[in-house]
Amino acid sequence: MSEAKVAWVTGGSAGIGLAIAEALAEDGYLTVISARNEAQLREAAEQVGHGCEALPCDVADRAAVSAVCAEILRRHGQIDVLVNNAGGNSQKREWSDLVPEEFEAVIASNINGTFNTIHSVLPAMREQKNGLVINISSGAGKQVGVGAGVAYTVAKHGVHIMSKLLNQTELANGIRCCVITPAFVRTRAHDWRPEEVRNYMLNPEDVARAVRFAIESPPHTMIQEIELAWSPV
Repeated sequence: MSEAKVAWVTGGSAGIGLAIAEALAEDGYLTVISARNEAQLREAAEQVGHGCEALPCDVADRAAVSAVCAEILRRHGQIDVLVNNAGGNSQKREWSDLVPEEFEAVIASNINGTFNTIHSVLPAMREQKNGLVINISSGAGKQVGVGAGVAYTVAKHGVHIMSKLLNQTELANGIRCCVITPAFVRTRAHDWRPEEVRNYMLNPEDVARAVRFAIESPPHTMIQEIELAWSPV
């Protein structure tokens, strides 16, 4: 078993995931990041420093996720925190231009990916009698609107439901889950939006602070959700 606590952050090569990895590494966590682009992931690990490790995988690939989880456990013997940040959306969002293949890809990265990582870490967390799962969701997971798109809205509602069900069934095993619901965050995914809109968005570091708050809360507290809005002030 590792003396330091171990955190696994998916979608850790840029944006929100990278900011979270940097925050956790600064807090002394042995941080492992995963994403699909291996070269970019390794650059991110170097940027994080503090012994951050890069283990590439596509979270939609269950076998790849299981292999990464097994490798983390082989190296360190534990996974204390899982941050599910990987996911994506499509620009073809409304029924009029929705493409089935893109719908499936959004579901695969957001819903299947979140399930795959949770499913892979649960046995170790149950054995530890301790663990925290943090799912990065979206305001689209709490409301229904055409802007976020059909697939993304369905997917993020699913992430919220999955998070609640995890708490209902795994609290008895010492495992907690917090879903973090940010409004728009200034990342590459929103590069297409006008700059006057991007100027009001949250920063990735804002989400990282929320992750820190959830992790630092004592085990007897139940932080089920943190919702982050942005202000034009």
